Amino acid sequence: MRSDLFRTTSTVVELARLGRIASAKKLFDEMPHRDSIAWNAMLVGYSQSGHAQEALSLFSHMRIAGMVPDHFSFTATLSASADAGELLYGRKIHALLIALGYQSYLPVCNSLIDMYGKCHSPCCAVQVFNEMNLRNEVSWCSTLFAYVKAGQLDDAHELFDFMPTRGEFAWNMLIAGYARCGEIELCLGLFKDMQQAACRPDLCTFTGLMNACAEVAELRYGSMVHGCIIKNGWSSAVEANNSVLSFYAKLSCLHDAEKAFMSARSQTQVSWNAMIDGYMKVGDIHCALALFRQSPEKNIVSWTAMISGYARNGHGEEALVFFVDMMRNLINPDDFTFGAILHACSNLTVLRCGRMVHGSAFCRGFHSFTYVGNGLVNMYTKCGDLEGSCQAFTDIISKDLVSWNAMLFGFGLHGKAFEAVKVYEEMVGSGVKPDKVTFIGLLMACSHSGLIEQGLVLFELMVSAYGLAREEDHITCVVDMLGRGGYLKEARELIEDYSRTASMKTGSHEALLGACVAHGNVGLGAKVGEDLMIKEPQKELSYVLLSNLYCASGKWKEAEKVRKTMGEQGVKKMPACSWIEVGDRALFCSRNSTILLPISSNLVFWTVENLVQNGWFFLSFQTLVVSDVRIRGSLGLSVPIRQIFAAAGVGVELRLWIIVLIYRWVIWESYRKWKGGMKI
Repeated sequence: MRSDLFRTTSTVVELARLGRIASAKKLFDEMPHRDSIAWNAMLVGYSQSGHAQEALSLFSHMRIAGMVPDHFSFTATLSASADAGELLYGRKIHALLIALGYQSYLPVCNSLIDMYGKCHSPCCAVQVFNEMNLRNEVSWCSTLFAYVKAGQLDDAHELFDFMPTRGEFAWNMLIAGYARCGEIELCLGLFKDMQQAACRPDLCTFTGLMNACAEVAELRYGSMVHGCIIKNGWSSAVEANNSVLSFYAKLSCLHDAEKAFMSARSQTQVSWNAMIDGYMKVGDIHCALALFRQSPEKNIVSWTAMISGYARNGHGEEALVFFVDMMRNLINPDDFTFGAILHACSNLTVLRCGRMVHGSAFCRGFHSFTYVGNGLVNMYTKCGDLEGSCQAFTDIISKDLVSWNAMLFGFGLHGKAFEAVKVYEEMVGSGVKPDKVTFIGLLMACSHSGLIEQGLVLFELMVSAYGLAREEDHITCVVDMLGRGGYLKEARELIEDYSRTASMKTGSHEALLGACVAHGNVGLGAKVGEDLMIKEPQKELSYVLLSNLYCASGKWKEAEKVRKTMGEQGVKKMPACSWIEVGDRALFCSRNSTILLPISSNLVFWTVENLVQNGWFFLSFQTLVVSDVRIRGSLGLSVPIRQIFAAAGVGVELRLWIIVLIYRWVIWESYRKWKGGMKI
């Protein structure tokens, strides 16, 4: 009987050691009697084969069966807790092993430190380390890992300096920690110290250094590290080659990336993905697509690189198609995929598609992830659904600075200044320190809502309370805010004050010129406009702003002169456009183009005619001239027509494009032709 138990247990141990977990579990379940060796063999087998949850479940059954765990049981279970990120379960194991007297066992203590480190609890890891009577290199390195993983690099470096012996693992870990933070100088300093300490750099050292160079986009340092990789004989290693390739691809040095790609003995999926992403970064969509199709295997990173690349290059429709194709190929999206496709939906401002992506993220539990939640807030904001933005913001479990800024910008873009300030107060109350972007959103919100006094207070607060330097974006927001309120003189003085101390671009001048158009100040506007045309003669906005200023003031000859100068400079004005989802496909164009209209088209034109008769047409024309200049615009012609079509259409999703070419005769001519029975 005892010999049978020994033989069966040995078989279970061997099967588990070979990774044949299913066979080991089957034999284990058939055993009439199980000793601690069999239980431990299964625990170790589950833990080492990546089945962490099964290991934790087995440990619970072991306790129910009345078996008393030993130090082997605890080390295997703590390792499984670390891999599963089960901090609470790990704490329970910690309490149990103390009760059973295993807290002084070196392997158990090392497993505890490793578990706390991987579960982002460095304080507990350090407490275990400090209570140890005996420590080895694993103890020191595990505690160092806990600090590095938590981002506490100062504490990690201090511990590193006290280490009795420093092997390659300790050096590499500290280098990797600084690499993640983009501290390239410290990484290279450690690399130099490592060589002086007669510790030979290995593959992990060089990949960590290349990652650091890629993080801060340092081509010079990266090329030096690449040379060291070749000199030390690691250029043929797959991991080193992939890190070099990824570095050059990230910095858009595709010639060097292609050389690394072609020289590799075997291209892994990492190599293919890095090249695809590199081509997308430089906007070479066709090469990226060709490489994607040639790739022998396509994983989630490959699909995400394509979706993200299409979205980044303004091809939102293709990004959506790729997302659907990925789902059809049974590739489950992750949080980065959802972030990329939400970026595409934001650029397209297609609300229904955005909601469908939101639903898909919700079903998979990604909607509460910080990265995805930030994308949802931004998407709903750009699509005009402020309520959706608020809900997405509320669902984010761990809100970072980007989350708060995204919600604050949402209120700002919709002219909800009081709500934006409330978000700012909640943000500060939760311990998140605002940055320069935060104050851009706040100033923009105050500008849209006409809260000049509050805006000026915030403008002062960013320096006095947070020590943030004012940049041109902040100046532009304040100029726009003052200009909207009619304080043109003060806006001009603000620009002049900051022009003396800093190199100002043209954003604030454009905002001032837009305000001059809105308030009909031809004298100041003409001077600012002429200065703009001298500073940036190839920028269309300065010509359009000045031309619109003259048009709004009835100075047609001056406006024509500006347009002529614009043509002589070879500067072209892109037609303004806006779109909206309505109940049927429709297109409105202010030029000689046919309009595809829904069934209720008669209602639309009847409403347009009423607008004309009631003076709206003239008002729209006057404001349209202005709305092209004012960055946020007010009541342009496209706004009432958008509302008309939205009210008229129901049902299926589609887009209405309203293209308005800003010429002084276009609006009246289009209406006159329609009245005469002509198509426009």
